[in-house]
Amino acid sequence: MADSDSGTGGGQQLRDIPVDWEALEDAFENNAPEVHSYLHLVSGEVLRVVDGIADPEMHSRIASDTTYMRIEPVSSREQYRWMERFIPMVEEGELRDQLTSAIDGKGAFRRFKDVLMTYGTERERWFAFRSERLRVFMEAWLTAHGLAPVARPVWPSDAPAEPVVAQDVLVARRKSSAEALRKQLRELADSLGARDLEKVTTFAEFVKARRAARGFAHRSEGSSTGADGDAAADSSGEVSLPETAGEKDAADDEEATPSSRKRPAAR
Repeated sequence: MADSDSGTGGGQQLRDIPVDWEALEDAFENNAPEVHSYLHLVSGEVLRVVDGIADPEMHSRIASDTTYMRIEPVSSREQYRWMERFIPMVEEGELRDQLTSAIDGKGAFRRFKDVLMTYGTERERWFAFRSERLRVFMEAWLTAHGLAPVARPVWPSDAPAEPVVAQDVLVARRKSSAEALRKQLRELADSLGARDLEKVTTFAEFVKARRAARGFAHRSEGSSTGADGDAAADSSGEVSLPETAGEKDAADDEEATPSSRKRPAAR
């Protein structure tokens, strides 16, 4: 396995890699101690290994494979700093005060998210801000390891064209499928213990929030199109996790945030 801590020398040529941005963002967001992510240096795919679920020998097999590089996720401390930097950007004084109080002490990530739940606009701004910070972090990490992200190949499909289906039929099918999945989820939930249910709930919140963040990023990109029809440059690049976008704050309750830390001054 390639050493994820080894940097590139000055002037070293970068190696092209078709990065799966969505999977890579998930890997950088998820800093749960039992989750380990690896980047395949040829395909750009991300392999995730979860302790207690994956084959115990998988770690040793990956370690002996030089085509894999371990991904070190963004630390909870760094993600905490993102919240600190975002708070002064909030214009409403009352909300700033609530967020400042929310990030004081253990459980800061969840309290911060809970405060924003009732502030839709600021919540989406936070998701966009967090996704931008994450994208910058990922690009710097790739460059530091001599990797240059390129577009992933699109393989043509040999499957025959599907027959045209009426819109109302498609809607009915989706609704039926969603109901079946909800029923299956309820049945599974009945068989899980409290600890497992907490994990499932956290992941579901992460998926929901990440979807909202991406939707906000796409709307922002569309609204920045100039009069000549060319889209303005997006500082955040392609937005994919990790609330942890949503937010997968796996380290939320593992590490207490310092209550004595200096808070950002309100504007």
